[in-house]
Amino acid sequence: MKGRMSTQLGEITIDLGVIAKYAGTLAVECFGIVGMASVSMKDGFVKLLMGDNLTQGITVTLQENKILIDFHVIVVYGVSISAVADNLIHNVKYKVEQFTGMEVEKITIFVEGVRVID
Repeated sequence: MKGRMSTQLGEITIDLGVIAKYAGTLAVECFGIVGMASVSMKDGFVKLLMGDNLTQGITVTLQENKILIDFHVIVVYGVSISAVADNLIHNVKYKVEQFTGMEVEKITIFVEGVRVID
């Protein structure tokens, strides 16, 4: 599925992978986020994702041309998870809406683990 919008000049189509990659890049820039997480359902292990693999920890869906984003993140040990999540939601929502021109209806954050950072 792709995001579509019509303008007076024509049709614009945005692949969900592009939105996921952009949102992942924004997320790892937020204070308190170590990276995205990939959870193995088979054995329950959480793997830290970096670089080009960021999109594996993000799910982007569209409902009636509104964006829904799920993040699976690993946070820094000792930070306020609610403050980190609030910062992530506000930062990503604003910038993804500016980037795509579409409304972000919902952002869900799953904290999959914590890491001690030196």
